[in-house]
Amino acid sequence: MPPPADIVKVAIEWPGANAQLIEMDQKRPLSSIIREARAARQLLERIQSHGIDARLEALKELAKLSADPTFATEFINMEGIGTLARLVESGLDCPGQRAGNGFGEMLAFTLTAFLELMDHGIVSWDLISLSFIKQIAGYVNQPMVDVSILQRSLAILESMVLNSHSLYHRVAQEITVGQLIGHLQVSNQEIQTYAIALINALFLKAPEDRRQVSFAPNLALFQHVIRGNRPIKAEMAHQLYVLQVLTFNLLEERMMTKMDPNDQAQRDIIFELRRIAFDGENDPTGTEKRKAMYTKDYKMLGFTNHVNPAMDFTQTPPGMLALDNMLYLAKVHQDTYIRIVLENSSREDKHECPFGRCAIELTRMLCEILQVGELPNEGCNDYHPMFFTHDRAWEEFFCVCIQLLNKTWKEMRATAEDFNKVMQVVREQITRALAMKPSSLDQLKNKLRGLNYSEILRLRQSERMSQDDFQSPPIIELRERIQPEILELIKQQRLNRLCEGSCFRKLGNRRRQEKFWFCRLSLNHKVLHYGDLDESPQGEVPFELLSDKIPVSDIKSVVTGKDCPHMKEKSALKQNKEVLELAFSVLYDPDETLNFVAPNKYEYCIWTDGLCALLGREMGSDLTRSDLDTLISMEMKLRLLDLENITIPEAPPPVPKEPSSYNFTYNYS
Repeated sequence: MPPPADIVKVAIEWPGANAQLIEMDQKRPLSSIIREARAARQLLERIQSHGIDARLEALKELAKLSADPTFATEFINMEGIGTLARLVESGLDCPGQRAGNGFGEMLAFTLTAFLELMDHGIVSWDLISLSFIKQIAGYVNQPMVDVSILQRSLAILESMVLNSHSLYHRVAQEITVGQLIGHLQVSNQEIQTYAIALINALFLKAPEDRRQVSFAPNLALFQHVIRGNRPIKAEMAHQLYVLQVLTFNLLEERMMTKMDPNDQAQRDIIFELRRIAFDGENDPTGTEKRKAMYTKDYKMLGFTNHVNPAMDFTQTPPGMLALDNMLYLAKVHQDTYIRIVLENSSREDKHECPFGRCAIELTRMLCEILQVGELPNEGCNDYHPMFFTHDRAWEEFFCVCIQLLNKTWKEMRATAEDFNKVMQVVREQITRALAMKPSSLDQLKNKLRGLNYSEILRLRQSERMSQDDFQSPPIIELRERIQPEILELIKQQRLNRLCEGSCFRKLGNRRRQEKFWFCRLSLNHKVLHYGDLDESPQGEVPFELLSDKIPVSDIKSVVTGKDCPHMKEKSALKQNKEVLELAFSVLYDPDETLNFVAPNKYEYCIWTDGLCALLGREMGSDLTRSDLDTLISMEMKLRLLDLENITIPEAPPPVPKEPSSYNFTYNYS
């Protein structure tokens, strides 16, 4: 069958056109294809010219146009990627040369365009040559390379590692973690962010056997980043969070390793715990001969199995990780360890705190709180600065928490039957303290001192009082009368926020901060205005800068999560639960969509609620339910202030019987 007439026309006007590629994308206007194809060919010819000025201007223009998918498709189809790669491989820039001859600037624009074109996913990263990788790695390893070139080189290497298993091995041969850590000593937060992003990428792709060797769990190497005077930007916070998660995931192997009761080396660790606690420096000889006498000591140490305490470490999690923590406490904080063991082993009032059992359960709890073994979530920025201040942060964190547990046990006057209750209180103390984001372990200790058992009880009581759930019929009826008024208030707040507008990140461009677009609702609530931005806005964006618009009357529906068209198209993103939870799309006539990925859960709820309100539908987000409960509770308490300490009856008082006769008067005299 002959090709359609429009494809023939393009093939005539654009020599060498790929008709099959055009036929696969019939939604693109023919005029747009021709225009972009001509622009791509002209730029490619100018780039291949020998004039430095002409080539520099062409590369500047290419760096801007490469973000456009249509242009990128045409440029790549003309072997433009190969041209840019050859320019880099040929040593377009010499590090000793500086601005003035244009080579450094030319290389920066070349790398920018290359990265933008590759990010469209049209061609595979596996096509990259080894000489290209060596050239890019050379820019990263050079001490005095231009900042813009260094940024783009780090970004290209990160994309290589994340998108190709074979390229990971090549990049890992050229770049070491030690070299990348050197870039953290600079004051440029962008360079620091790109360096940590590349470290995380290498970390993620490294084989299991290399992670423990190449990526030692030492977050203190990165403390220079968080101790700067400038605030940590969102992308840096995300990379620090990813690094924290990946580092703690190195503990997973020990966490899931059961103790072998027949392994003498492992049993010797338990003997060492007993020796430090009860024998001090005078360790008697013939330990094996005396092990039958150790049963009493193991009971005082708080192990569940007094005869063979190795059996206490056969459950995973926490496995051998609990024993590692206990040994670290005993050796590094020996005085604290001995004090905890002896003050409990000498008690005879059934209120002794079982150190061994508590340490094992506490290790399991900390693994759950810090989600050891789970992959990092896209868009999450929840890192803890205190873990970046010590080279053995995990072990020190355990030591702080085991002292807290012992203190809370005494405050609660607990016995063995209260073990689970104590652990619940300790979990609450730790999670509340972590939520305050202490900047150091000393600050964590101060936070925990303020969260003693009596304070936890007070906080619980206060929270229960603030969440009163009155069940009497008069209160329920009052709530029902108030609710429509509160819902209307929430609706107006959502619409006002949509009128202010929000900035959204483009998919696939998380690291490049110039990839943003903005959307806001017109003040009369009739039109959605949106458009691309060069950088994240600091305030409100005027309507004049937003070139595209959608009439609200054309909107057919709002879909979320996996029902969004851009989630169906992006298979990699589809697997990411965090991105799925923040995705929503506006479907409007004729069969068009406007796709969003909210920057956080709050913005997601605001926009989905506001769009539903525009369409006259129910606002069903978690934020609406939370706001509704909070506002109704506040309004109820205000209206019931005069009824404090007055019992509200379950039913209204009975209506008196009608009088036998209405023929009565009142004598005012």
